[in-house]
Amino acid sequence: MKTYSAKPAEARKDKKWVLIDADGVVLGRLASILAMRLRGKHLPTYTPHVDMGDNVIVINAEKVKVTGRKMTDKVFYYHTNNPGGIKGLTMGQRLGGRFPERVIYKAVERMMHRGPLGRRQLGNLKVYAGAAHPHEAQQPARLDVAAMNAKNKRSA
Repeated sequence: MKTYSAKPAEARKDKKWVLIDADGVVLGRLASILAMRLRGKHLPTYTPHVDMGDNVIVINAEKVKVTGRKMTDKVFYYHTNNPGGIKGLTMGQRLGGRFPERVIYKAVERMMHRGPLGRRQLGNLKVYAGAAHPHEAQQPARLDVAAMNAKNKRSA
């Protein structure tokens, strides 16, 4: 029996659209599920060098949860390119700030391949801070990440 390997020409033309609600879901667990869906590893026809993944929409990004003291202790550093211009934002400041969706986007980006294929697959991820999204015409199927495992959802 031979192992099936998809050719780039056989990439999925009928990509599914999946809607995921991030309200109360743990960030790392959510990011790993998103990365798996974007790469297509949930499919039996998964091939590492072909874009087989789904289009994923994430809503309520501002309501994602983190475990432990990461909300106050985890600091994201950046540099302004000026002398002495290193600055930092905590996870709480990022989620409460102007672009809370970047927390999820960067978590998924760091789990994806670094290269042209990974960047193309990451383009299939749409993250929105609130409950509204402009992709109703695609009729996305809901995926309940919180119900997959009891550890995926945090209440407080």
